Amino acid sequence: MTQAIAIFAGGCFWCTEAVFTKLAGVTHVEAGYMGGHVANPDYKSVCAGTTGHAEAIRINYDPTVISYAQLLDVFFATHDPTQLNRQGNDIGTQYRSAIFPTDATERAEAAAAITRAAPSWPEPIVTSIEGGEWWPAEDYHQNYWVNDGQRNPYCIATIPPKIAKLQAKFGDKLS
Repeated sequence: MTQAIAIFAGGCFWCTEAVFTKLAGVTHVEAGYMGGHVANPDYKSVCAGTTGHAEAIRINYDPTVISYAQLLDVFFATHDPTQLNRQGNDIGTQYRSAIFPTDATERAEAAAAITRAAPSWPEPIVTSIEGGEWWPAEDYHQNYWVNDGQRNPYCIATIPPKIAKLQAKFGDKLS
């Protein structure tokens, strides 16, 4: 099986992870940190906003089942890319909307996806295209929705509406 990687930041990584794990062709989603200036960041320091990192997800996927462009379309449909440094009640640069391409082709596809998504939003898209080193989040953040999130009021309020958007718009892409 062919494998590729996509890295996105769209607010709380618990919420974005819960969405992308539902897609056919996605084989693994890891929560982590990207785009900052501190080596080996931890959740506390990232949440404090002092490291420059965004909460992000690294998606392993089979591009013969789902394309990078399709993942980008899901990304733009399941979070608000017009909110600068926030998603809902989560405020700070660690919750920014960002795409972290792994090569020039993905960078071009990310720019095209922003253009493609823009007409769907009443305000300008502020999603950045960035680089950086990937840092996995602590173990308790991994697969959070399945393991702990369904007992967390924040997750219960935030994740089901995102999954409903996913099902309504991309039902044919679900596993």
